[in-house]
Amino acid sequence: MRILFVGGEDSLPPDLIDLVGGMDESWDVQCVGDGATATSLAADLPQDIVVVAPVLPDMPAATLLGQIRTLRPETSRIALVGDREPPPARVLSLAHRFLPLPLGEELLLEAIGSLEELRDLLGDPRLREHIGRIDQLPSPPHTYLALMHALEADDETSATEIARLISGDPAIAAKVLQLCNSAYFSAGRSITDLRMAVTRLGIGTLRNLVLASEVFGQSAQTGVDRHALQQRALLASQLARRLLPESSAELGATAALLADIGLLLPGVHDARNAAAGEHDGAGEGDVLDHAEAGAYLLGLWGLPMPIIEAVAFQRAPARAGTRSFWVTGAVHVATSLVARVGVDEDYLRRTGVLDRLDGWRTQADRLMGVTPQPA
Repeated sequence: MRILFVGGEDSLPPDLIDLVGGMDESWDVQCVGDGATATSLAADLPQDIVVVAPVLPDMPAATLLGQIRTLRPETSRIALVGDREPPPARVLSLAHRFLPLPLGEELLLEAIGSLEELRDLLGDPRLREHIGRIDQLPSPPHTYLALMHALEADDETSATEIARLISGDPAIAAKVLQLCNSAYFSAGRSITDLRMAVTRLGIGTLRNLVLASEVFGQSAQTGVDRHALQQRALLASQLARRLLPESSAELGATAALLADIGLLLPGVHDARNAAAGEHDGAGEGDVLDHAEAGAYLLGLWGLPMPIIEAVAFQRAPARAGTRSFWVTGAVHVATSLVARVGVDEDYLRRTGVLDRLDGWRTQADRLMGVTPQPA
């Protein structure tokens, strides 16, 4: 795997580069100080990962990121960002992932390792190239990721502190309150402020509301109905949470919430329609499965591998790395029941949960407000 670092020693200390170079003998690590040299290297050889400092001596970081996208769209692009001011909008649209300065060795190695694991899981070069060429990918959910980091850093984070974090983005705060007062979550009780939302809904549900607000609130480059997509995602998330034990419930809920994010990308088709040959008028070789495309995007964002795997294999859960009914199985069942498409009963039989399917259907009907028909 080729890893190219671009920037000066103030952003990329030599000892850190040496550390990365010595971690794995299969990693070919190079570091250059300017954008012109990096562009030349990328033109000569494919690069798997490019890490770009916020300031380069000969060109803006956004210019280099754009050139890398043109030359090597399959390359994973990481932008380093300072803590004093946000990166330019163009950098936000061109980079797949962002790492804060000063750059910590653990965070950097985790990012590189997860991208390597992503390529092992989803190895279709068409997938990497197609997503790499998209002019403006959906942005990573910054408020959600900040919330996750705050919770990981301190298990005792208070409702007031969480509410303060969410209120930093008024659009997200307003959307969260709107969703909190919808029929899915309010149970007829008015929720008037963010602290009350945190207390009443619980961290897990609120976290997914923030994620839904950020992901589905963005402008899509396709004709998809984002409101309908968000509502379906929230329903699938609630159902998936109920299909798993408490230790895995939040993981399953988040994966189900993001299962259809690939439909926000141009040039993909709904994996549920593949059997019927519905590809939105495109030839079979010109389109990608929305499940794998969405999973690859989530991997670029740095989400956990069980979520990526569940999204990628939501229509073929037997391909997952575990033989038991776990997150991928829950996402398969939840998204299928909410979308009213077939469930893989052979898979459920092999994992020993087929006898629970009728009960899951009943739960799905209740969530969607469907009145059960008399026997």
